[in-house]
Amino acid sequence: MDNKDKQTVEKLESQSSPPTGLQVVWREFKKDKLALFSVFGIVALMLTVMILAYFVIDEAEVVKIQLLERFTEPGVRGYILGADEAGRDMLGQLIIGAKNSILIAIAITLIANVVGIALGIVMGYYGGFIDNFFMRIIDFFITLPTLMIIIVVVTIVPKYGMTELILIIAAFQWMGTARLVRSKALSEARRDYISASKTMGTSDFAIMFKGLLPNLSSLLIVEVTLSFAGNVGIETGLSFLGFGLPPSTPSLGTLVSYAMNPIILSSKWWVWLPASLFILIMMLGINYVGQALRRAADAKQRLG
Repeated sequence: MDNKDKQTVEKLESQSSPPTGLQVVWREFKKDKLALFSVFGIVALMLTVMILAYFVIDEAEVVKIQLLERFTEPGVRGYILGADEAGRDMLGQLIIGAKNSILIAIAITLIANVVGIALGIVMGYYGGFIDNFFMRIIDFFITLPTLMIIIVVVTIVPKYGMTELILIIAAFQWMGTARLVRSKALSEARRDYISASKTMGTSDFAIMFKGLLPNLSSLLIVEVTLSFAGNVGIETGLSFLGFGLPPSTPSLGTLVSYAMNPIILSSKWWVWLPASLFILIMMLGINYVGQALRRAADAKQRLG
């Protein structure tokens, strides 16, 4: 058999084999042109520009107070987006603030989803006492006003930085993911391939995280995407209210909080508007991608 015949056989085999869950989700997602534009034309482009720009700017120079440049308008004396009341470059603060907010949201998403996914799979796989025990804990914490508790914790912590803020927020963000994964794992744990793995003597850890977890991949992609957008909103809201990063550390929320000053809101639009537009565009792009992934995951379930 020559190389041409081998390629033909491999092509026929690939066509005859059923697509995986991720392949079905990607195939359905590609049909949504607006979702593809949101990923590559909005979210990826904005994040890439912000990351590359951060390595170019001098952070110490950006946050340096220059009272002679107070409220310099955009386009004057080299200030592309103007300056704030302390004479600090708004473009540089926007880049640093976007980097801080996005890194915090990514870290919170990773920590909360790893904990929630692992615990949800364990609850759904074992059921019984383990499931009931953790579900009562989750039900209790979900009934509490999470945002108010985070504000209280941040208030009583004497000194905190980015790491402490990430851990505080992540401690209250895993419950929803755990409940969602647990509900899906309960049904998956009763399927034949799980019973067959148990009969063959496969360890529980291997069954849960090598057999069951991949079958939840489409659901988890949607959950991680939407939770990332939510975590950006939480960090931004806390910083806007003054309970996020310290005022000396720029973030998207602290930049938008300048609008609480009526004078700045009415006549110094360049101080707060760029950060507001950045948040609006990025959140719309991420949420639309998440909704498109959810529709693709639903299509995957319909197709089996």
